[in-house]
Amino acid sequence: MRVMTIRERTEQWEREHLSPGAMRSAESRGRRVPEQPDPVRTDYQRDRDRIIHQCRAFRRLAHKTQVFIAPHEDHLRTRLSHTLEVSQVGRTIAKALRLNEELTEAIALAHDVGHTPFGHAGEAALDEAVRQHDPEAGFNHYEHSLRVVDELERDGSGLNLTVETRMGIVQHSKGEADLAEILGEGAACLHRSAMHETESASRSDAGTRISLEAMVIRLSDRIAYLNHDLDDCLRAGVLRQEDLPPDMLRLLGYRHSQRVGRMVTDVITESLDQPRVNMSAEMIEAVDALRRFMFERVYYRAELRHEVEQVRGVIIGLFEVYMTEDEALFEAAGIVPEDTQRRVRIVTDYIAGMTDRFARAQYVKHFLPSGYPF
Repeated sequence: MRVMTIRERTEQWEREHLSPGAMRSAESRGRRVPEQPDPVRTDYQRDRDRIIHQCRAFRRLAHKTQVFIAPHEDHLRTRLSHTLEVSQVGRTIAKALRLNEELTEAIALAHDVGHTPFGHAGEAALDEAVRQHDPEAGFNHYEHSLRVVDELERDGSGLNLTVETRMGIVQHSKGEADLAEILGEGAACLHRSAMHETESASRSDAGTRISLEAMVIRLSDRIAYLNHDLDDCLRAGVLRQEDLPPDMLRLLGYRHSQRVGRMVTDVITESLDQPRVNMSAEMIEAVDALRRFMFERVYYRAELRHEVEQVRGVIIGLFEVYMTEDEALFEAAGIVPEDTQRRVRIVTDYIAGMTDRFARAQYVKHFLPSGYPF
């Protein structure tokens, strides 16, 4: 009688204990390039491990802006600490709902690996720069995150992640949409069996098929960034406790831990043993109110416009350098294609992968005098 491997035991446990709507590792739609199963780890565990151990873009998140550009305070969040908070919120919810924790964690860890330097100001500037040279193209971090894990990591061979992790990455963001819109789309979420109906995790089907684990990360991303951005603003003195709307605080809580805890508990309570991930109407209204408050008082704050314009100057300036100066592009990427669209793609990949400090250094190198003698 053959003894089951550790992986097979884990897969058997998933079949017996996970929620009916959860993704099961043994039923994954697989990888772009088929691989032999691991004797110890499930496919989703391997995805998670590849992101942590082999993804250089994941490590660079430690030096990319979350909200504050070039902060002097060492305790403010970076894109990496944001990612870890999303992961922990997501795992807590997934565990309580008996969803697949490893898939949830893998999606969380990779969801922002395609983010630009300088946060969303950098993303907007890079999108503008791309469109100036290729009006049919553009840039957003969630599609680029999929490109990073599929095409750019491991010297172009990619991480070869599972379909479910890849789909969760490209589906994680709904921009500035209200929670009601996000959860409304989640109500149309297909069960595991429907995930097998398509042949690839293309961008077209990624918009219509979303796992419960991916929905958890959508919510966890919003729970994490609203709460930790608020916490950072209070720490940095950008906001004061008395600036926060009293009605919102009474429902969400007066401390960071209270607010996170109440949001997470509400998701679990409203979603337990249900075929969808949800929040109560009262909590949806409060979270949307916090989101509107943060956009009005922080993200679109008038005092930050100067920094946003500086970021725009850095990103667009560097883009022009690499699009027009062959020597600079060859030094950066080792290739100078004749095709304009191909060049735009290479320049986009290069700038999107920069950390904040590397982008500043390259801008200084190309636009400021180095002094004489050289």
